[in-house]
Amino acid sequence: MSFKSKNFTLEQRTYKIPIFIHMLAPLKTIQEAIARWWFELTLPTKLMAAATLVVSLIVSGFTFWAVNTIQVDARVNETRFGRDLGLLLASNVAPLVAENNYTEVAQFSQRFYSSTSSVRYMLYADEAGKIFFGIPFWEPAVQTSLTIERRIQLPEDYAANSELPMVRQHRTPDGEVTDVFVPLNHEGKYLGVLAIGINPNPTVVTSSNLTRDVTIAVFVSIWVMVILGAVFNTLMITKPIKELLTGVKNIAAGNFQQRIDLPLGGELKELIFSFNEMAERLERYEEQNIEELTAEKAKLETLVSTIADGAILLDTNMQVILVNPTARRIFGWENGDVIGDSVLNHLPISVQAELNRPLYKIARGESESAEFRIPLSQPTMRTIRILLTTVLDQHRESIKGIAMTVQDITREVELNEAKSQFISNVSHELRTPLFNIKTYIETLHDYGENLSTEEQREFLATANNETDRLTRLVNDVLDLSRLESSCRIYHFEGVDLAQAVEQTLRNYQLNAKDKGIELIQQIEPELPQVFGHYDLLLQVFTNLVGNALKFTEQGGKVAIRAYKMEPARGDRIVSPQVRIEIADTGIGIDPEDQAAIFDRFFRVENRVHTLEGTGLGLSIVKNIMDKHHANIHLVSEVGVGTTFWFDLAIFQEHSNKSMGIPEVDISTENTIDTTAHVV
Repeated sequence: MSFKSKNFTLEQRTYKIPIFIHMLAPLKTIQEAIARWWFELTLPTKLMAAATLVVSLIVSGFTFWAVNTIQVDARVNETRFGRDLGLLLASNVAPLVAENNYTEVAQFSQRFYSSTSSVRYMLYADEAGKIFFGIPFWEPAVQTSLTIERRIQLPEDYAANSELPMVRQHRTPDGEVTDVFVPLNHEGKYLGVLAIGINPNPTVVTSSNLTRDVTIAVFVSIWVMVILGAVFNTLMITKPIKELLTGVKNIAAGNFQQRIDLPLGGELKELIFSFNEMAERLERYEEQNIEELTAEKAKLETLVSTIADGAILLDTNMQVILVNPTARRIFGWENGDVIGDSVLNHLPISVQAELNRPLYKIARGESESAEFRIPLSQPTMRTIRILLTTVLDQHRESIKGIAMTVQDITREVELNEAKSQFISNVSHELRTPLFNIKTYIETLHDYGENLSTEEQREFLATANNETDRLTRLVNDVLDLSRLESSCRIYHFEGVDLAQAVEQTLRNYQLNAKDKGIELIQQIEPELPQVFGHYDLLLQVFTNLVGNALKFTEQGGKVAIRAYKMEPARGDRIVSPQVRIEIADTGIGIDPEDQAAIFDRFFRVENRVHTLEGTGLGLSIVKNIMDKHHANIHLVSEVGVGTTFWFDLAIFQEHSNKSMGIPEVDISTENTIDTTAHVV
């Protein structure tokens, strides 16, 4: 039984805990709401509320102190009045009680009770405390209306034998009543007790109540005004100010679309209107600035993307910020994304080794610029020049990044090498004939008298041949220099190829006859004129035919063909052209030598290397073809022969002269197989 009782108690506690927590939840919500509301108030509002609380507490405390003082004084006066009144009444009633003359006691008491409004009640009790008479009720009425005998309960500290009355106060629904207990003594005998209830002074009670009510009303009014002021401040001032503060923060953050829409009037309305107008103007300015910046950015990107040099912009951590297409092509970054990654992770090994330390030195401010020349093997063989330059801020105080300029100087290096080789070759070619001439002339000068006439003629013939060789070399160099010079202007016009071919063959007729080589001319009848320069084309024919005769053995053939080519369907040729072929049955050219055959001073080092030549003839031919906006091609097989061929545009009176260049797109895709034409 005890165990079950304990379990029941535990279950009760278990159910009471969630109920208690459930009751605390609204209180916690209210507390959080008050805390949030208090946190949202501004500092002046909090100070005003604190000041109002202090003032209201001071005023209320002073008022309650005054009311309490008045009540204490009234209570003292009522105590004195009740004591005196009790003593007076007891002195008059005690002899009547001693004689058991209760009728006279009742009459006297009734007259006394009717004569004053200060007495609430009058009770007479005997020595045992039994009430035998009372106003406004007395014993017969009590006994007839109640079956319970009424007795007066005297205070514990009441002394029956005391001659002084006892006074106390107690509260009733009708107000505070002063109880006076006066002993009834007659001739030294204790007869009982007289209890009198004294009503409070109505004037004092009314004044106290009024003062209390006024104080409470003032206190409540002050706090109502404070709360209303706080609400008004929150709704009419604090909230708009917070909205303005939020709007200003958004504007500062770059959100120029921020607007405030509050139904206010007065100065706040003007302020909000001015704020919205400012935000609208800033938004328009931002749009204009964005358009201008976008346009400038597009211009800059277009400029960077179209420059011939590679451009790479790095930050101080070596991460790529910007890279143009040229740099991507040079380093083979077309298929990869290098933006945001370290440039050292994508550069070739040779470039990394050269740039690693200089890049970090420039980033630390230890150096302002650097220049490097680096050969590359990947993705293609080339030579590049890299320029490193610091990028400073607008005040030129701190380093913001590094600019890398990448220049492809492969052509420049090749030209320098070609220049050096050209000078070396020219020096070598000039030195041999000059040495021979000087040798034979000195021999004739020093030992001419000792030489026979035949030997003198042989020496002079050798010097003459070397002079001719020297003249040819100088002429070829001058011709090549004139062709490569951009200052020389050639006037192109209609050229009759048949006449140029005939003149060329006539010049080499005797040479071919001496070597036993047959010259063949195959010119299409009524061949139209081509757009070109007669002397230059004549030089092309001369060089090509001369080379063909030089490298063709006795009994061979050299042929010149010229025929008109009509554009085929789908061909990219704009207009009809004339194709010229110079074919021979000579020794041929190895495939590995064909790519360099048009280089200056290049001569095939084979079994015919002893043949005289400057190595400039085919280079001159190529330059002349470039002047005519044409390409020269060759088909060769060792031991079979070689065919050189090129296409020239047909002369048209209006279009060619007006444009100044042939209207033709010549490429290897438009060529035809000419191996069948090799003699």
